[in-house]
Amino acid sequence: VAGLGNYGLRGTRHSVGMEVLDRLARQLAVAEGWRVDKRCCADVALATAHGLELLLLKPRRFMNLNGLSVASAAEIYSLGPGDIYLVHDDLDKALGKVAIKLGGSARGHNGVQSCISALQSNEMTRLRVGIGRP
Repeated sequence: VAGLGNYGLRGTRHSVGMEVLDRLARQLAVAEGWRVDKRCCADVALATAHGLELLLLKPRRFMNLNGLSVASAAEIYSLGPGDIYLVHDDLDKALGKVAIKLGGSARGHNGVQSCISALQSNEMTRLRVGIGRP
């Protein structure tokens, strides 16, 4: 599960994917388990939910380069594009509304496009979190 955003710019609307992962880590009782994985330039935490092993990932890059971290982690942890869930902001959704998207285009989102390019696939499931338009 990769939370897309601009690393170091906490609290901004475009980093909501990372905020969602922080909250998920708290709910799964692994919030103290975040560590830097220099191999993929990301903060990672391991968790278990409903019998599934999860790798939570927050790229330590700007949004348009998030895909490099996601692709590196996929290689390191032997994950295919279909195993990856991207959590990201969506300007076209009202603030707080969420939607699941199964594959397809990036719909103009630079972080998703970066992941599609780096993984050479658009099969990732996306959790789109509405941030609305200013």
